[in-house]
Amino acid sequence: MVEMTREEFEDAVRDALDEVPEELAAMMDNVVVLVEDEPPPDEPDLLGLYEGTPLTERGESWAAGSLPDRIFVFRNPTLALCEDRDEVVEEVTITVVHEIAHHFGIDDDRLHDLGWS
Repeated sequence: MVEMTREEFEDAVRDALDEVPEELAAMMDNVVVLVEDEPPPDEPDLLGLYEGTPLTERGESWAAGSLPDRIFVFRNPTLALCEDRDEVVEEVTITVVHEIAHHFGIDDDRLHDLGWS
């Protein structure tokens, strides 16, 4: 398990978000990215999670009273999976891209085909 403070991990998430092309970042709508230490108890190995309504499924009345979509990046399972800081940074980037893709309506099968699973 890699030792990394929460602040250092959050910096890795911020750096991953900075890698998102500006054109895509501008198209992200009503979404927040959060770091949590632990995933839901029923999925202890989960590295990331998208909760919300993908852009491809939003209708005209969607925005009325909608809370922001949420992308979670889970710190402890990521640190447990990786062997060094460079691997953590790489895994965080993959996780962030993967979850943002869900926001754009791309499913796990397509992400797998693209090498982002």
